[in-house]
Amino acid sequence: MRTIENRAEDAVLNGLNVFLGIFLFLTPWYLALGVETAAARNALISGAAIAVVAMFALGKSYDWEEYFNLALGLWVAAAPWTFGFTDSEYAMGAHLVIGLFVAILAGVELWRLYRSPEAYSV
Repeated sequence: MRTIENRAEDAVLNGLNVFLGIFLFLTPWYLALGVETAAARNALISGAAIAVVAMFALGKSYDWEEYFNLALGLWVAAAPWTFGFTDSEYAMGAHLVIGLFVAILAGVELWRLYRSPEAYSV
């Protein structure tokens, strides 16, 4: 397992993931999806998971946190096709954009964890 003490830039990346997770969590209300739809349930569960994992990574980043957020981001991006809510353009767009951003931010953090001389194995 690799880890690194976060600098200010890393806190910004993880803070963005917290924001994106909260934003996704709130989509059922501001997009009026209703709480009983697949899009709403996926947004609630995935948004909460992204935000919680990113909060753990605010002080110190571990590779498992970033791999988990990478997987969550890819899951969120694929969810409209998996659960069949591609006809709801706002729900699909929110899931796709947020999922890809979360995956990209996690990928940047993983790149840093494996390329930075400050990173170390635990």
